[in-house]
Amino acid sequence: MIRQLALSTALALILCACSSRQTPAPQGGASSSSAGAPAASTSGPGGAGASAASPSAAPGAAANSPLALPASSEWRPGVNYVVVSPAQPTNAPPGKVQVMEVFWLACPHCYALEPYLEAWRKKMPSYVQFVRVPVMWGPVQRAHARLYYTLEALGRSDLIDKAFQYIHGLEMQTGSESILVGSGKANTMRIQQTFAAKYGVAPSAFAGAYNSFDVSTRLQQAEEVGQTYEINSVPTIIIDGRYRTNPAKAGGESQLIQLIDFLAKWDHDHQSEG
Repeated sequence: MIRQLALSTALALILCACSSRQTPAPQGGASSSSAGAPAASTSGPGGAGASAASPSAAPGAAANSPLALPASSEWRPGVNYVVVSPAQPTNAPPGKVQVMEVFWLACPHCYALEPYLEAWRKKMPSYVQFVRVPVMWGPVQRAHARLYYTLEALGRSDLIDKAFQYIHGLEMQTGSESILVGSGKANTMRIQQTFAAKYGVAPSAFAGAYNSFDVSTRLQQAEEVGQTYEINSVPTIIIDGRYRTNPAKAGGESQLIQLIDFLAKWDHDHQSEG
Protein backbone atom coordinates (compact mmCIF):
# COMPACT_ATOMS: atom_id res chain seq x y z
CA MET A 1 0.00 0.00 0.00
CA ILE A 2 2.82 2.44 0.89
CA ARG A 3 4.60 1.60 -2.37
CA GLN A 4 1.42 2.21 -4.38
CA LEU A 5 0.83 5.51 -2.56
CA ALA A 6 4.38 6.63 -3.35
CA LEU A 7 3.85 5.80 -7.01
CA SER A 8 0.52 7.62 -7.11
CA THR A 9 2.14 10.71 -5.59
CA ALA A 10 4.98 10.56 -8.12
CA LEU A 11 2.62 10.25 -11.05
CA ALA A 12 0.45 13.10 -9.76
CA LEU A 13 3.51 15.34 -9.62
CA ILE A 14 4.50 14.33 -13.14
CA LEU A 15 1.08 15.31 -14.43
CA CYS A 16 1.09 18.66 -12.61
CA ALA A 17 4.15 20.22 -14.16
CA CYS A 18 7.47 19.43 -15.81
CA SER A 19 9.51 21.79 -13.70
CA SER A 20 12.71 21.52 -11.69
CA ARG A 21 10.77 22.88 -8.73
CA GLN A 22 8.25 20.03 -8.73
CA THR A 23 9.66 16.64 -9.63
CA PRO A 24 8.91 13.21 -8.13
CA ALA A 25 11.36 11.03 -6.22
CA PRO A 26 11.85 7.40 -7.21
CA GLN A 27 10.11 4.73 -5.15
CA GLY A 28 11.88 4.03 -1.89
CA GLY A 29 11.92 7.59 -0.54
CA ALA A 30 14.89 9.17 -2.32
CA SER A 31 14.39 12.90 -2.58
CA SER A 32 14.31 14.89 -5.80
CA SER A 33 16.64 17.81 -6.41
CA SER A 34 16.23 21.17 -8.04
CA ALA A 35 18.34 22.25 -10.98
CA GLY A 36 19.66 25.21 -9.03
CA ALA A 37 21.00 28.43 -10.51
CA PRO A 38 24.05 27.84 -12.68
CA ALA A 39 26.84 30.38 -12.93
CA ALA A 40 26.42 30.88 -16.68
CA SER A 41 23.53 32.94 -18.14
CA THR A 42 21.30 13.48 -29.46
CA SER A 43 18.47 11.01 -31.42
CA GLY A 44 15.26 10.41 -29.47
CA PRO A 45 11.64 9.54 -30.02
CA GLY A 46 10.96 9.50 -33.71
CA GLY A 47 14.46 8.36 -34.55
CA ALA A 48 15.92 11.69 -35.73
CA GLY A 49 18.79 13.72 -34.38
CA ALA A 50 22.50 13.65 -33.64
CA SER A 51 24.21 10.76 -31.95
CA ALA A 52 27.34 10.47 -29.82
CA ALA A 53 28.69 14.01 -30.04
CA SER A 54 28.10 16.46 -27.24
CA PRO A 55 25.30 18.90 -28.18
CA SER A 56 27.48 21.83 -27.21
CA ALA A 57 31.15 22.49 -27.73
CA ALA A 58 33.77 21.63 -25.14
CA PRO A 59 33.95 23.91 -22.08
CA GLY A 60 36.20 26.86 -22.77
CA ALA A 61 35.52 27.02 -26.51
CA ALA A 62 34.90 30.50 -27.84
CA ALA A 63 31.24 31.48 -27.90
CA ASN A 64 29.52 32.51 -31.12
CA SER A 65 29.83 36.15 -32.04
CA PRO A 66 26.69 38.25 -31.49
CA LEU A 67 24.19 38.65 -34.31
CA ALA A 68 21.53 41.29 -34.75
CA LEU A 69 18.29 40.21 -33.06
CA PRO A 70 15.81 38.49 -35.39
CA ALA A 71 13.42 41.13 -36.75
CA SER A 72 9.74 40.18 -36.86
CA SER A 73 6.40 41.74 -36.03
CA GLU A 74 5.18 38.31 -34.93
CA TRP A 75 8.03 37.07 -32.70
CA ARG A 76 9.41 39.28 -29.94
CA PRO A 77 12.55 38.71 -27.85
CA GLY A 78 11.76 38.53 -24.15
CA VAL A 79 8.20 37.46 -24.93
CA ASN A 80 8.30 34.56 -27.38
CA TYR A 81 11.93 33.64 -26.80
CA VAL A 82 14.83 34.51 -24.51
CA VAL A 83 18.16 35.64 -25.92
CA VAL A 84 20.90 33.49 -24.38
CA SER A 85 23.72 35.71 -23.14
CA PRO A 86 26.45 34.98 -23.81
CA ALA A 87 25.62 32.90 -26.87
CA GLN A 88 26.90 29.35 -26.48
CA PRO A 89 29.01 27.39 -28.99
CA THR A 90 27.50 24.26 -30.54
CA ASN A 91 28.96 21.28 -32.37
CA ALA A 92 26.94 21.97 -35.52
CA PRO A 93 29.05 21.71 -38.70
CA PRO A 94 29.74 24.88 -40.72
CA GLY A 95 26.60 26.08 -42.44
CA LYS A 96 24.34 24.22 -40.00
CA VAL A 97 22.10 25.61 -37.25
CA GLN A 98 21.60 23.43 -34.18
CA VAL A 99 18.10 23.00 -32.79
CA MET A 100 18.17 21.29 -29.40
CA GLU A 101 15.23 19.95 -27.43
CA VAL A 102 15.76 19.44 -23.71
CA PHE A 103 13.13 16.95 -22.60
CA TRP A 104 12.08 14.29 -20.08
CA LEU A 105 10.55 10.94 -20.97
CA ALA A 106 7.86 11.26 -18.28
CA CYS A 107 6.88 14.86 -19.10
CA PRO A 108 3.34 15.07 -20.51
CA HIS A 109 4.17 18.39 -22.18
CA CYS A 110 7.12 16.78 -24.00
CA TYR A 111 4.83 13.95 -25.03
CA ALA A 112 2.25 16.44 -26.34
CA LEU A 113 4.94 18.23 -28.35
CA GLU A 114 6.40 15.04 -29.83
CA PRO A 115 3.94 14.62 -32.76
CA TYR A 116 4.68 18.17 -33.88
CA LEU A 117 8.44 17.67 -33.64
CA GLU A 118 8.23 14.31 -35.39
CA ALA A 119 6.34 15.83 -38.33
CA TRP A 120 8.77 18.77 -38.44
CA ARG A 121 11.85 16.53 -38.41
CA LYS A 122 10.64 14.81 -41.57
CA LYS A 123 10.71 18.11 -43.47
CA MET A 124 13.10 20.32 -41.48
CA PRO A 125 15.53 22.42 -43.54
CA SER A 126 18.74 20.75 -44.64
CA TYR A 127 20.75 23.34 -42.72
CA VAL A 128 19.25 22.26 -39.36
CA GLN A 129 21.01 19.84 -37.02
CA PHE A 130 18.47 18.48 -34.53
CA VAL A 131 19.68 17.08 -31.21
CA ARG A 132 17.87 15.97 -28.09
CA VAL A 133 19.17 16.13 -24.51
CA PRO A 134 17.43 14.63 -21.46
CA VAL A 135 17.03 16.85 -18.43
CA MET A 136 18.93 15.89 -15.25
CA TRP A 137 17.09 17.53 -12.34
CA GLY A 138 16.74 14.65 -9.90
CA PRO A 139 16.80 10.85 -9.46
CA VAL A 140 13.83 10.07 -11.73
CA GLN A 141 15.06 12.32 -14.54
CA ARG A 142 18.58 10.88 -14.21
CA ALA A 143 17.23 7.33 -14.41
CA HIS A 144 15.33 8.18 -17.59
CA ALA A 145 18.37 9.98 -19.02
CA ARG A 146 20.52 6.88 -18.44
CA LEU A 147 17.88 4.75 -20.19
CA TYR A 148 17.87 7.19 -23.10
CA TYR A 149 21.64 7.10 -23.58
CA THR A 150 21.82 3.34 -22.95
CA LEU A 151 19.37 2.68 -25.78
CA GLU A 152 21.31 5.04 -28.04
CA ALA A 153 24.58 3.28 -27.18
CA LEU A 154 22.98 -0.05 -28.11
CA GLY A 155 21.87 1.33 -31.47
CA ARG A 156 18.24 0.95 -30.41
CA SER A 157 16.99 4.51 -30.63
CA ASP A 158 13.71 3.05 -31.86
CA LEU A 159 13.06 1.89 -28.29
CA ILE A 160 13.24 5.46 -26.99
CA ASP A 161 9.96 6.09 -28.74
CA LYS A 162 8.63 2.83 -27.24
CA ALA A 163 9.67 4.00 -23.75
CA PHE A 164 7.99 7.35 -24.33
CA GLN A 165 4.77 5.62 -25.31
CA TYR A 166 5.03 3.08 -22.49
CA ILE A 167 5.39 5.69 -19.78
CA HIS A 168 2.48 7.76 -21.09
CA GLY A 169 0.24 4.81 -22.00
CA LEU A 170 -2.10 2.66 -19.99
CA GLU A 171 0.86 1.15 -18.15
CA MET A 172 1.10 4.35 -16.08
CA GLN A 173 -2.04 3.22 -14.27
CA THR A 174 -1.27 -0.46 -13.76
CA GLY A 175 1.80 -1.05 -11.64
CA SER A 176 4.81 0.08 -9.64
CA GLU A 177 7.16 -0.22 -12.62
CA SER A 178 5.06 1.93 -14.93
CA ILE A 179 7.55 4.82 -15.16
CA LEU A 180 10.57 2.50 -15.67
CA VAL A 181 12.19 3.61 -12.42
CA GLY A 182 12.75 1.52 -9.29
CA SER A 183 13.82 2.04 -5.68
CA GLY A 184 17.53 2.18 -6.49
CA LYS A 185 20.02 1.95 -9.34
CA ALA A 186 20.09 -1.86 -9.40
CA ASN A 187 16.30 -2.17 -9.33
CA THR A 188 15.92 0.55 -11.95
CA MET A 189 18.36 -1.25 -14.24
CA ARG A 190 16.43 -4.52 -13.79
CA ILE A 191 13.15 -2.83 -14.67
CA GLN A 192 14.66 -1.17 -17.72
CA GLN A 193 16.39 -4.40 -18.76
CA THR A 194 13.05 -6.18 -18.65
CA PHE A 195 11.49 -3.46 -20.79
CA ALA A 196 14.29 -3.63 -23.38
CA ALA A 197 14.27 -7.44 -23.40
CA LYS A 198 10.70 -7.36 -24.75
CA TYR A 199 12.21 -5.90 -27.93
CA GLY A 200 15.14 -8.27 -28.26
CA VAL A 201 17.87 -6.57 -26.20
CA ALA A 202 19.92 -9.11 -24.24
CA PRO A 203 20.12 -8.25 -20.51
CA SER A 204 23.93 -8.57 -20.56
CA ALA A 205 24.19 -6.15 -23.49
CA PHE A 206 21.89 -3.70 -21.74
CA ALA A 207 23.92 -3.87 -18.52
CA GLY A 208 27.16 -3.34 -20.41
CA ALA A 209 25.89 -0.18 -22.08
CA TYR A 210 24.09 1.01 -18.94
CA ASN A 211 27.34 1.01 -16.94
CA SER A 212 29.60 2.13 -19.78
CA PHE A 213 31.99 5.07 -19.75
CA ASP A 214 30.30 6.44 -22.88
CA VAL A 215 26.89 6.64 -21.20
CA SER A 216 28.39 8.19 -18.07
CA THR A 217 30.17 10.80 -20.19
CA ARG A 218 27.01 11.72 -22.04
CA LEU A 219 25.11 12.04 -18.77
CA GLN A 220 27.74 14.53 -17.59
CA GLN A 221 27.37 16.46 -20.84
CA ALA A 222 23.60 16.56 -20.35
CA GLU A 223 24.15 17.91 -16.83
CA GLU A 224 26.33 20.70 -18.24
CA VAL A 225 23.71 21.58 -20.86
CA GLY A 226 21.02 21.96 -18.18
CA GLN A 227 23.24 24.23 -16.12
CA THR A 228 24.50 26.31 -19.04
CA TYR A 229 21.04 27.06 -20.39
CA GLU A 230 19.35 27.32 -16.98
CA ILE A 231 16.75 24.67 -17.79
CA ASN A 232 13.95 25.04 -15.25
CA SER A 233 11.13 23.47 -17.28
CA VAL A 234 10.71 21.09 -20.18
CA PRO A 235 10.28 20.91 -23.06
CA THR A 236 12.77 23.69 -23.76
CA ILE A 237 14.08 24.42 -27.26
CA ILE A 238 17.50 26.00 -27.83
CA ILE A 239 18.20 27.41 -31.30
CA ASP A 240 21.85 27.82 -32.36
CA GLY A 241 23.02 28.31 -28.77
CA ARG A 242 21.41 31.78 -28.93
CA TYR A 243 17.68 31.56 -28.26
CA ARG A 244 15.67 29.64 -25.63
CA THR A 245 11.93 29.06 -25.96
CA ASN A 246 9.08 26.63 -25.24
CA PRO A 247 5.48 25.98 -26.31
CA ALA A 248 4.04 28.40 -23.75
CA LYS A 249 6.23 31.30 -24.91
CA ALA A 250 5.47 30.57 -28.56
CA GLY A 251 1.71 30.31 -27.96
CA GLY A 252 1.33 26.57 -28.53
CA GLU A 253 2.96 23.57 -30.15
CA SER A 254 2.28 24.48 -33.77
CA GLN A 255 3.38 28.09 -33.18
CA LEU A 256 6.58 26.76 -31.58
CA ILE A 257 7.44 24.93 -34.80
CA GLN A 258 6.95 28.17 -36.74
CA LEU A 259 9.18 30.03 -34.28
CA ILE A 260 11.90 27.37 -34.54
CA ASP A 261 11.86 27.71 -38.33
CA PHE A 262 12.00 31.50 -38.11
CA LEU A 263 14.92 31.66 -35.66
CA ALA A 264 16.88 28.89 -37.39
CA LYS A 265 16.48 30.54 -40.79
CA TRP A 266 17.47 33.92 -39.38
CA ASP A 267 20.71 32.59 -37.94
CA HIS A 268 21.45 30.53 -41.06
CA ASP A 269 20.95 33.57 -43.29
CA HIS A 270 23.10 35.76 -41.03
CA GLN A 271 25.91 33.36 -40.12
CA SER A 272 28.42 35.38 -42.13
CA GLU A 273 27.92 38.18 -39.60
CA GLY A 274 28.96 35.93 -36.70
